[in-house]
Parts: sequence; structure tokens; C-alpha cells
Amino acid sequence: MILTVTLNTALDITYHVRSLRPHASHRVSEVLERPGGKGVNVARVLAALGHEVTVTGFAGGATGRVVQELLTATPGVVDALVPVAGATRRTIAVVDEESGDTTQLNEPGPVITPGEWNAFQDRYEALLASAGAVALCGSLPPGLPVGAYAGLVRTARAAGVPVLLDTSGEPLRRAVAARPDVIKPNADELAELTGSHEPLRATQDARRRGAHAVVASLGAEGLLAVTPEGRWRATPPVRLRGNPTGAGDSAVAGLLSAEADRLPWPDRLARAVALSAATVTSPAAGEFDRRTYEKLLDQVSVTSEANAA
Repeated sequence: MILTVTLNTALDITYHVRSLRPHASHRVSEVLERPGGKGVNVARVLAALGHEVTVTGFAGGATGRVVQELLTATPGVVDALVPVAGATRRTIAVVDEESGDTTQLNEPGPVITPGEWNAFQDRYEALLASAGAVALCGSLPPGLPVGAYAGLVRTARAAGVPVLLDTSGEPLRRAVAARPDVIKPNADELAELTGSHEPLRATQDARRRGAHAVVASLGAEGLLAVTPEGRWRATPPVRLRGNPTGAGDSAVAGLLSAEADRLPWPDRLARAVALSAATVTSPAAGEFDRRTYEKLLDQVSVTSEANAA
């Protein structure tokens, strides 16, 4: 079983409009609702790939109930969310159909009490006993300590469970020092962590700070990985037009899926890039176009950076 942690779960709402204009009224042509938050998106992609996956984190209020109902209806996903008094947040993605651009609005999430945090940690430790890997994903809701992910990384390492971390800012900085197996920052998050805007230098620096392996997401340019086994760049064959929301989450799912299948790093990166690209062409985060994924998988370019400075 693969465990995904989403401390700030959400109800993802996607609106499609013909053209998004400031200070104007818009007619929405399509509305999609999905259970969301980064780790939930990862779980949905993993389940679609055929993996057993359990979701934990927090859920509360009417929005939280909708998230749990949608999760229950998702084949292959087990709901292990911890109830809280506050209301689960909503995230709004507005897709401009003319330009292909997406505007994202993210609510902050419920305030988590010390008692709720303690209840989650107990649930998390129990779930690790049957987990083959764990992904810690997304932002921290209000009320949690900034070192929350660092503690969860240490708990997973003590249980002997490989841990992938996908967060940003000070929570990432604190958690890297706890030595996660893999971190997956995007270019901006990597620059904020290391102070360097040169991807290879920044990725190497992030690894020196404690991460066992670093996989940096470079948007349309694919992934850059620095690992104990080597350094690689993986790029998609074409730039696809669509909604990029959730593409990074699909990359995380690809890395976890390939880890579960014991694939070497070049094949892990190819799967992650192909899934990420196939998500851009899908209607919402946590989903991917399978035909696009299968077509791209053999076309992803993975090159060694062995001679890079």
C-alpha cells in the first residue's frame, strides 16, 4: 500500500469560461468538482495506475463531507482522513478556453487544534505499519507547527518507510534536514530553498542539505534529478496545451509508482514526465489521459548529466 498525506485537503472546483476578463461577468460553460489537495491528487493517479493507495490528512465541515463522499466513490482509494471541527477549504481553477491559461484561487484551510494534530499523528503512525512508501504533499493548514513535515519524515524513517516530500517554503526547509528519501520542488521552490536560480547547482545544493534524492520540476522542460545513482534530465517530446493544474502531483505519482515497481531512475523519470504531460490534457487535477500517457512514455527523452559541472 502507498500512503499519501494531505494535511490541507480541498474540494477542487474547476470552471471553464470562454475568455477570462477582469471586472466582467462570465458565463461558466463547464463545472467540475473533485476531491483535492496535492496528496489526494497523487492518490487518484496512483489508483488509476492500479496501485493500492490510502489517503490521510484532515477533513471537516460540509466541504469535507463532500470530499470524503467523492473519495469513497473513487475506485482503489481508501479514505483514512481525520475529522476536524473546521471546514475543509475549496480551491477554484478558472480555465480560459481561448488562451488555455488557468487562474487558481486557493483558500487557506481550517485551523487545526493541538488535539486534532495529535490524533492525526497517531493515525499516521498506525498507517505506516502497512505502507510501502509515503508521500507528504502540499501546504500546511493554519495551526500546525512549521516543522510538522520534518516530524512526519522522521516518523516514516523510524518505521523504515521511504518518504517523498512535496511542499515549499519554511516547511520544506525544515523537513529537508530530516533527510527525506526524495523531494520534488518546482523551480521557484528550489530557488527559494537554496538561493540559486541555476537548476543543476540548486538541485545539488538541496541534496547536500539532507535530501537523499532531489527531483526538480522545470515545467514544460521536464524534470532534473540528482540522486546517489546519478544525475538525469527528462523532457517530454512536445509541449502540450491545456490545464497544468495537478501536473506536478502526477509527476509525484509517477515517481512513487515506479518506485513501487522497482524501476531504475531513468524509467522513474520517464513515467513521471509522461504522466505529468498527460495530466495537462485532462480536464482536472488528479486525472490523466491514458492514451496520451502511453503514447508519450516511450518518447520521453532521458539524458545523463554525468559530465555536468
